[in-house]
Amino acid sequence: MIRFRLVWFFAVLLVITGLAPLVLGQNSGTNADRAALTRTGDAIRAGFAASDMDTILKYHHPNVEKWLSPTSHTVGREALRAELEETFKTAQLMFAENHVESAIFMGDTAVEVSTFTIRVTPKDGGAASMAKGRAMVVYVRSKQSPTGWVSMRELIQPEQ
Repeated sequence: MIRFRLVWFFAVLLVITGLAPLVLGQNSGTNADRAALTRTGDAIRAGFAASDMDTILKYHHPNVEKWLSPTSHTVGREALRAELEETFKTAQLMFAENHVESAIFMGDTAVEVSTFTIRVTPKDGGAASMAKGRAMVVYVRSKQSPTGWVSMRELIQPEQ
């Protein structure tokens, strides 16, 4: 009976110590990881403000998948390029606000949840509007990215 309790104790201890970083929030990444991920988001948002597809695409994985609305699913960097080309013909997009709510790092993967407000200004002179929502972005390390991170998956929850 004592042996069983010792085995049980050590099994529980291993599980707790293995999960401790996740539970205690110690998976917040290194200072360098957090700074690089911040630079990645800043560069993507600057690319949108400048309608600069090449800059935006540098920070997206070739097999990126994006769900930008309940009815939209984009697969691949080239499909994203085509969508951006169409969007930038008719509107300018500028992030008016972006607030990171959480970011966790697990090895070569980071998951960031943020709230955002995008100012959409039609190029035909129409009135600007605001798009608000929450995004969950999964980033992976990439040597092809200037910051070392690229967006791999993105899911947008539009504000109701």
